[in-house]
Amino acid sequence: MNMQENFRFIEALQSAGWTAEKIINLIKYIESGEEQYKPRIKSEP
Repeated sequence: MNMQENFRFIEALQSAGWTAEKIINLIKYIESGEEQYKPRIKSEP
């Protein structure tokens, strides 16, 4: 992805309600593949 596509991707995640921390962890997961950064689905009550 180029910088413009990355910017749109991050903007879309912010619009969907993602926090900066969640976005950064997603980017870390994509780059490193480390499980500790993998997004988790919250279980609904």
